[in-house]
Amino acid sequence: MLTIDWKPDKSSDIPVYIQIVSYIKRKIAAGEWPVHSTLPTQRSLAQAFGVNRSTVVTALEELKAEGLIESTVGSGTIVSNNTWSLLTTAPPPDWLGYVQGGIHPPNIPTIQDINRFEPDPSYIRLGTGELSPQLLPTKQMEDILGGLRGKMTHLGYVEPKGLLPLREEISRYLRTRGVEASPASILVVSGALQALQLISLGILQKGSAILLEQPSYLYSLPLFQTSGMRLVGVAMDEEGIRPDALARQKQVHNGALLYTIPSYHNPTGILMTEQRREQVMAACARERLPILEDDVYGELWFDQPGPLPLKSRDQNGQVLYLGSLSKTLSPGLRIGWIVGPEPVIERLADVKMQSDYGASSLSQWAAAEWLSTGKYVQHMIGIRHALRERRDHVVELLTRWFTDLAEWEVPSGGFYIWLKLRHAVSMRTLFTKALAAGILLNPGYVYDQSDSHHLRLSYAYADEEQLERALSVLAGLLES
Repeated sequence: MLTIDWKPDKSSDIPVYIQIVSYIKRKIAAGEWPVHSTLPTQRSLAQAFGVNRSTVVTALEELKAEGLIESTVGSGTIVSNNTWSLLTTAPPPDWLGYVQGGIHPPNIPTIQDINRFEPDPSYIRLGTGELSPQLLPTKQMEDILGGLRGKMTHLGYVEPKGLLPLREEISRYLRTRGVEASPASILVVSGALQALQLISLGILQKGSAILLEQPSYLYSLPLFQTSGMRLVGVAMDEEGIRPDALARQKQVHNGALLYTIPSYHNPTGILMTEQRREQVMAACARERLPILEDDVYGELWFDQPGPLPLKSRDQNGQVLYLGSLSKTLSPGLRIGWIVGPEPVIERLADVKMQSDYGASSLSQWAAAEWLSTGKYVQHMIGIRHALRERRDHVVELLTRWFTDLAEWEVPSGGFYIWLKLRHAVSMRTLFTKALAAGILLNPGYVYDQSDSHHLRLSYAYADEEQLERALSVLAGLLES
């Protein structure tokens, strides 16, 4: 969708509609709005420009008269493809053709809408999977960066696996999670998402079947599919992924890898039990199925720590382990890690060097300082307390307004409540109505294409007042 990044000057002597005409002309002439691009609706343009709809209509009629745009029934208004001689002596490249021909598939429309509207502070983000700005340690980060004076030996590119002092600190910290990993078996990445991309490119064959929980966060990203792989869902219950279903799907689909989020699963919030972890490890060992464990929420327990990661039980290099500071410290720091057998880590490090030549060295020094000084551990105490209070507040609001509309389990950690509506609804319609009311939802079909009953609610981002307002409006939309 084309973006409006300007408003007319209503105090100018130049009529507003002429200013709008000039703005759109500049966009077309600069190639920012290519031939065949669809303009926003008249209503959207009027809202973006802060003018009456009649003013927009006048401007568009002027542009049509000049042959720059045309309207087609069912297709809206587009930039014309036969009038570039008005602006330039040679036609521009067919950029839309390039866009449509790219090998990377687009996000589904709902995800594109979420990404488009999340930066707008006028919307309440009811499903966002990141910490609230109120919970991010801005002042402490300033102190950490100030404390690096004299400690940073260089700010150039670091070695392929990442800054050694950071890998040493990650190695020490992982022992508190029951994971023994030498610095040589750790790769620093720019967040867990990059880790998944490296794995899809570096160690899996095209056409491989990736087994994963259904629903799963991974369905919201065309990440493995872009590399020519298939996602195969495995049923869950209240204890986590089911070992019997896992073994069956492995055999039927010749699964190459299990991707799992055992701790405070995204989107369901389920914590895999100790017994179930043993069963999953045993099933994967029998099936010779490698495991990719995503543990980015594992430290976000509330009342008591959950079971140790699957990696803590790994005696044979069966598990690749993902960790990150994005969900606990700062998404903008862009620091995560992969732990695995050294040949795998060497291969992924080589792929990473081909793509970005290493994560930010400044971010790596900062992350090492957080871990080495013990400030990260202290920070986590406060984050758990804040998230527990937010969870309790949302549960109270759900009990007040949603008892007759939905059911839910109270999570023992993480970010999410998996809200199950008692009656199926058109989730896209609900999403659109909520958007019109200034609320961004994360519908269940984002995580399971067939889902028409669930919403992923996050208590991590919106503040208490926003949560109360948004849930009240949502209940009203469901009742109407």
